[in-house]
Amino acid sequence: MPDIVVMFFVLGLVAGLLRSDLKIPQATYETLSLLLMLTIGLKGGMVLHGSLSWQLLPEMGSVMLLGAFIPLMLYPVLKYVVKLSVANSASIAAHYGSVSAGTFAVALAYAESSQLIVGAEVTLYLVMLELPAIIVGLLLYRRLDKENNSTRTLSLKTLWHETLTNKSIILLVGGVIIGMLYGTQQGSQVTNLLTSSFKVVLALFLLEMGLTAAKTLRPIPWHHWRVALFALITPLFLGVIGVTVGTALKLELGSVVVLASLVASASYIAAPAAIKAAIPKADIGLAMLSSLGITFAFNVTVGIGLYHQLAVAIQ
Repeated sequence: MPDIVVMFFVLGLVAGLLRSDLKIPQATYETLSLLLMLTIGLKGGMVLHGSLSWQLLPEMGSVMLLGAFIPLMLYPVLKYVVKLSVANSASIAAHYGSVSAGTFAVALAYAESSQLIVGAEVTLYLVMLELPAIIVGLLLYRRLDKENNSTRTLSLKTLWHETLTNKSIILLVGGVIIGMLYGTQQGSQVTNLLTSSFKVVLALFLLEMGLTAAKTLRPIPWHHWRVALFALITPLFLGVIGVTVGTALKLELGSVVVLASLVASASYIAAPAAIKAAIPKADIGLAMLSSLGITFAFNVTVGIGLYHQLAVAIQ
């Protein structure tokens, strides 16, 4: 049986496909997403309390390079095999180089349920993968779209500012710093409430993600079959890369599973906001169809377990 939180995603997906009137109010969804990012940051920071070391730099550098490499690898596939425009190819490449915080949360819950050892630094992977991927995707667009003039006025400095000040990044990094400063014991009146309710918040968040994913799949977009096939195959390919890199870095089994799940995921929060501002010609709906409607659904229901089995087989 899959983890119980995954069933809330399935419930939302089924309800959405059946056109139920079930709906999570926008304000509630915003609150859930903020709580989720803050709690993820706090959990990671508290584990890092007193154990942060310069020895993590090679590992973090490798993860950051991976985040930059994925868009470069996927762009030609999207452009010449899936046959998308330069704008959409760069957009979706950036989404897949970036990561899904929801998938990360489910992977953490999976590792805890499976009693896998997860390294303290895994929360940092979110930031290390997110930022380079978005920047590389947008740079690809600027360089390769010959008709692009308007977005050249958006400076790299502005791009970095918009990415780094995204609310998800602020809460994630802020949560990590607060958790690192106070640890498990100090400030427990606040942290215990957030961390103990993590799975409840995640379950409700996934319920909304299921409803949102259903919207991208209704009606079934047969005319985008190449994109759908890409969204189904790519996480498997990227998951293998994640497991390989994690094993090469000699990470704990749980950390390998989390890293593979992140590498195999696609952003549907930070990347869409950055892409919408910097690549106006990109179809964000198409990116959401692939990243949330298909890849996210695949990863949380089937993919994470597959990456675990692969990691065990390799190790």
